[in-house]
Parts: sequence; structure tokens; C-alpha cells
Amino acid sequence: MIELKNLTIGYQQKNNEKVVASDINATLHSGRLTCLIGANGIGKSTLLRTLSAFQPPLAGEITIQNPSHAPILISAHPMTRSQEKVLSRLIGVVLTEKPDVQNMTVFELVGLGRSPYTGFWGRLNNDDKQIVAESLQLVGIESLKDRLIQTLSDGERQKTMIAKALAQQTPVIYLDEPTAFLDYPSKVEMLTLLRRLARETEKTIFLSTHDMELALQIADELWLMTKDTSDATDLIIGTPIELATNGSLSHFIDRPGIHLDPKTLTIKVTNCQ
Repeated sequence: MIELKNLTIGYQQKNNEKVVASDINATLHSGRLTCLIGANGIGKSTLLRTLSAFQPPLAGEITIQNPSHAPILISAHPMTRSQEKVLSRLIGVVLTEKPDVQNMTVFELVGLGRSPYTGFWGRLNNDDKQIVAESLQLVGIESLKDRLIQTLSDGERQKTMIAKALAQQTPVIYLDEPTAFLDYPSKVEMLTLLRRLARETEKTIFLSTHDMELALQIADELWLMTKDTSDATDLIIGTPIELATNGSLSHFIDRPGIHLDPKTLTIKVTNCQ
């Protein structure tokens, strides 16, 4: 379980802080696929980077329950090296940035996911190699294992990064737009795979997406970032059915020519001529 308490997210500007969202109180549970949705520029990537400890919160804290150690606390205070080491075995992250690597095979890049366990030299033993092979198979790219990264398509590269996160074998995986470069069947397969992994392995899987209709059909829970009446960023949490029933999704989606059907959780486009 991951608990966000009185969390304020944002970043430092030249002489002040830019607050993106404040007073966030929420809980991420294991065994669920949770999708973060919202308009461009609302702060989804900032929230993901804060949850991943890539940037510190401006205020508040994130507590990650850890069965084998004391809970890990992410706050505005710098983390110790020992905390960072524990965190590397708790959280796997897939961002939208393309990996800046050359002349490395898919197998070698996915193998970097084993780095929290391989020691100083980073050499893979037979068990590590087996885990890498299984991760490639889960994502459906075992045939690409000997391909160089620079020869991959955007979709193949994205699947490689997801396999790397799976090879890290963390109980928590965060993904920023994991389906951005995939064709539609691959989008469905990827989100279905992530939901199955969450349920079967009790992982906490949290991702941002603009594939709205897929999120409505596949996610166990939605986090909707939106603006309230005072133009502050609000976070609304619930199952797709709950957010459709209380009108939150319609308020976010509906506009002239675009309408959410709350019964079927589908989006209808009209007046497109």
C-alpha cells in the first residue's frame, strides 16, 4: 500500500516554487491497475515523478509499506543512500523518454532491470537471465532479444522498457503513457497484461494515459486530475463506474460533439461532418 498524505507537488523555479497540485490525500492498493487521467498540462507527469522520488514533494509525504523493511518515506527531505537502495527494489518506472543508448541489444537493456540485485559489476547469473527471458516473453518481444536498440520502432522500444521494469521484479510499477507509441491491438494487450500482472502477482501498478476509452474499460480504479471551480487542481478517485455515475467523467469528457455514455463507458463522437 502507498499512502499520499497532504501531498503538494510542483517544482522549483528561479526564485520561487511552482505548485501544480496541493493537499493530495490518496491511497494506492496492491492487486489493482490504477490509471491516472486528465488534460494535458494538468500535472500527471509531475505526480508520477514525485511518486517515483525523481523529484521531491514540495510538502507532505508518501509512505510506501514494505513487508521486509520499515516503511519508506518520500518527503521534501533528501533520502539516504540506504533508502534509495531499498527503493530500487520496491519501485520500477517506465517514462516516455526514449532510452539514449546505442549498440546495446534488447536483452542487454532489459537485463539492466536486474541491477538492484547484481552487485557492483552488474553481471547476470543464470537466474537473472531466466528472469530477463521471462520478462521478454510476457511483453511478447522474445524474438527481438538480439536486436540493437537503435533499430527498434517506437512501439518495440516502449515494450522493451516495460520488460525492463518487469525484470526489476518490484512490487510497484509506475508507467507514464506506456501505450503512447503502440498500435491499437497492442494498447489493449499491454493494459490487459498490466491488469493481469497486478491481480495475479499483487503488484501495485499505476500509469498515466490519454487512451481514455481503454482506461474506462480496463482499469480497476481511476485517478482523475481536473480543475475545480476555483481553478485549483483536484483529484477525484473511484472505479470507472463510480466516476461515470457521479458525473465526474462526463464533466471532464463531454463537450460539443463528444459525449460519454455512462452505461456502456464508451465515448461517442457526433456532428463530425
